[in-house]
Amino acid sequence: MPRKRPGSLRDAQRLRLRESPRRFDVPPPPPIRGLSSRAGLAVHRYEELSDDYDVFPTVTGVALRRYRDFLSPPGNRTRYPYGDDCGCRGCSLRDVRHARDVLDTVLRNLGPRDRAELARIVAVLDARYRARTLPDPLADPERRWWYRRLPGCPFTQSGTD
Repeated sequence: MPRKRPGSLRDAQRLRLRESPRRFDVPPPPPIRGLSSRAGLAVHRYEELSDDYDVFPTVTGVALRRYRDFLSPPGNRTRYPYGDDCGCRGCSLRDVRHARDVLDTVLRNLGPRDRAELARIVAVLDARYRARTLPDPLADPERRWWYRRLPGCPFTQSGTD
């Protein structure tokens, strides 16, 4: 059986590369602070392909930023998370507990290496969240731990500064 000449193989490869669609019109995903580019790409891939209503492109970065911002005021003053009345997926991230829900969803759906990298960041924030919020003795024990913290008043927006 005759073999193909190397020049013809290279030409065929060049043709395939030229015919493949290039996505120059789509900007690269914004980097997520604290994550490697590999993990950031895995998160972006999951966000793009997810069927979950609460997961959309760039939501992980927004949720992490919201979680950090909630815990960022200096000092050791107690923080009170509050619920948001708006049910749309963008506004609901104002509730830090919903932002933590989104991070949990993303964590459950990443590969082991990328999950570990994001989990390290979230674990540090979780420890600060536990230290800066108070447990709610009347909360439903069936709910996730971040919902079993004493909520603030949504009208005073004590969860934000």
